[in-house]
Amino acid sequence: MSRLLVFVSLFFFIASGCQPSCRPGPTEQAKQLLSDQFNHEPHTQRGSLPSPTIWTNFLDPGHLGVHRYRFNLSEKNGIVYTCNAGHIDIYHVREAADWTAFLAAKTFKHLNNDDTEFSFKLKEGAICFVRLTYPQTWELLLPKDKEHLAYNISVGLGQYFAYTAETWHEIVTWYGYKSGGIYSEFSSAFSWEDNFSNLLGSDIGVLGLLDTEHAYDEAVTLALNKELEKLGVQPSEVARRAAESMKGLWFSGKLLGPEYMKKRNFDIGIDDGFVTPSIVPNICECEGTKAQPYRVPTLDCLSKYGFSMKFELEPREWEKDRILSIVYPDKETRGKCIEPVKHFAAIMTHIMKEAEKEYGAHVTRSSIN
Repeated sequence: MSRLLVFVSLFFFIASGCQPSCRPGPTEQAKQLLSDQFNHEPHTQRGSLPSPTIWTNFLDPGHLGVHRYRFNLSEKNGIVYTCNAGHIDIYHVREAADWTAFLAAKTFKHLNNDDTEFSFKLKEGAICFVRLTYPQTWELLLPKDKEHLAYNISVGLGQYFAYTAETWHEIVTWYGYKSGGIYSEFSSAFSWEDNFSNLLGSDIGVLGLLDTEHAYDEAVTLALNKELEKLGVQPSEVARRAAESMKGLWFSGKLLGPEYMKKRNFDIGIDDGFVTPSIVPNICECEGTKAQPYRVPTLDCLSKYGFSMKFELEPREWEKDRILSIVYPDKETRGKCIEPVKHFAAIMTHIMKEAEKEYGAHVTRSSIN
């Protein structure tokens, strides 16, 4: 991109604002990203499976509590059911929202310092490396305009990083990752509600950061309730009934937990840029409704204004060799890093083939009837 074209793009950004993940944010909101609130990683809890086991808490809308970036008993986590997005894991939503904010804050601080390289660690242990190339016009901007642009790019990148991180969690879980160090969580890898819950959470994190009228926690609380309402959230008894109706079809197991998931959702948006949620068929309260796809975050916020980035992930989990062997089949020349934009497609294709071999071709379809 020529220097003149980039300068014109930056001018129109400042004059008229960005679109989607690059919408304008005021200085007060930018200062929020520099506050102590996001200096520490979000708290971590276990998500819920969408099957009706003894460990699953089905929630009523309107009783989800107040969101807190730091752990607070006011939060209510569990599974809800929506007509347009099926089951949603509220903890996954909250976690993805908070990682969006945390990584946006980290990115913003580095952009403010004109750093070209920085790294961050994922909760599973992998290290992410970011190398940024700035446009030539960057140094021509006034400090206020530079902060304004850095803020919006940081929110866009925070969402991209967070969604990538949540997808990585599903990948390593598929290959046997144990968050507690003892029991494999394979049964929850790419369970039918996970990917959409992660994506919805990253969207809500963006909404929370761009809200100019409320502090982050309150903004996320409001955005979560509003998004669920738009998706047609149902009472807890509908969520439970929808899960029970899929026993033997989408999962099999006992009261204490599923033996295995027959239905997975492997859609992470690679093919068309959208994640389409899994809808339980024949729910009378949702008759006539359709699945609502959501767009996955992209790097358009960088390229549109002359930035570029190389983003790599270095696996450090026990499962790393199995995953690296997919993208680097030759052991002698095997690399140690994964570029999500290049390698996630190959990894997901491999996982889907493994799933079809284990459960049958129906496992990768949108529904099992």
